Amino acid sequence: TLRKPISQSSMADWASKNLNMHTQGIFRRRISISNMLSWNGGSIKKPMLITSNRTIKKEACEMFKLVQSYMGDRQTRMDRNHVALVTVTKCWSMQGLRDELYIQLIRQTTDNTCYRSLAWGWELMAISLAFFSPSPKFQSYLEGYIYRHLDSDENIAQRIKELVDLKNKKNSKSRKKRKQNTEDEGLPISTYAKYCYRKLQKVAITGGKKGLRKPTVEEITHARNAILTPSLFGSSLEEIMLRQQDMYPGNKLPWVQTQLSQQVLALGGEQTEGIFRIPGDIDEVNALKLQVDQWRMPSSLSDPNIPASLLKLWYRELEEPVIPQQFYKECISNYENPDAAVAVVQLLPELNRLVLCYLIHFLQIFAQPSNVGRTKMDVNNLAMVMAPNCLRCQSDDPRVIFENTRKEMSFLRMLIVHLDTSFIKGLL
Repeated sequence: TLRKPISQSSMADWASKNLNMHTQGIFRRRISISNMLSWNGGSIKKPMLITSNRTIKKEACEMFKLVQSYMGDRQTRMDRNHVALVTVTKCWSMQGLRDELYIQLIRQTTDNTCYRSLAWGWELMAISLAFFSPSPKFQSYLEGYIYRHLDSDENIAQRIKELVDLKNKKNSKSRKKRKQNTEDEGLPISTYAKYCYRKLQKVAITGGKKGLRKPTVEEITHARNAILTPSLFGSSLEEIMLRQQDMYPGNKLPWVQTQLSQQVLALGGEQTEGIFRIPGDIDEVNALKLQVDQWRMPSSLSDPNIPASLLKLWYRELEEPVIPQQFYKECISNYENPDAAVAVVQLLPELNRLVLCYLIHFLQIFAQPSNVGRTKMDVNNLAMVMAPNCLRCQSDDPRVIFENTRKEMSFLRMLIVHLDTSFIKGLL
């Protein structure tokens, strides 16, 4: 759901309070906010945002050069993948640089007269959002900027033409000109903006890449490809099924769901103490996620907690939960009534019903007394760890969230105990 972003006046007010105003010329005159937030072909001598951290001050100026290099506005010996990797790693490792990167990208994608450079700037923003979010205070500003570009391709083309014409008049006798390019050399800017907008909504909640391992070139490439090819994580069930149509046309269930579930069982998950409660190594989970998103399931896995953790993540990151939002109230209203709880399942859209029934069938294996003795995960524990991945409370009131959490767990428990999922075997 697209939220209404902050107004232009609010954004200007935010900029006036947070921008580290630069100066120019021998009289050190302050540059206006509009010029501070317009494309710059030169270097900067201090950060865009106010900071007292000396390391951030130094790194920010170097990072601006990296941004220019990625966008093709500065020569470099590094390939663009490596430039992106260095940039992203700096910000991923140093939280204070993240807002600085996003404001630099806002600057370099504003009044930029080279379409290719402009597109690459948006591309770097999209890649960055796969790894880290802006700070809460900067999120609204970035969200407002992205929002203005969701349907702006004609305006951008017109703006580039106006800027080029203006510059040609001023520099008609100058030999040294920046290459002007108004032709499409890549995706429409609105495509990048729509992707960034959705990505920002998600990364603000999930917090981006976790673990101790630094970003890799493979992850950079994957983040870039995700702009056009949606990930199996964070997409809708319909999008996922559409993507797998060519590779697995006969499958009625998402490949990622069945493969990860089968991996958990193949590695003895139903006999592993604390399964679904004890998280797998986060770096190993990240590595597996990268491979699964490329339709590969490695044969070298040994710890069932790794595919179990990734499976929980897949359910949790679905664009819309397995049990769609319009059925939420009905679920928590029938958390003590087995027949009513089962009846809710029959009302779900067909794809959601099949995906949920497969999950319940899977959990029923772990709920068997012979397995509970080993895993120490009875039906109550299973419902507790899986309910937040299937149902999402929309309230911001802590009391409502707390009360509904108990009802969500009870509802899922009803399904694990009472839902007949024997038909699932015929789907596989």
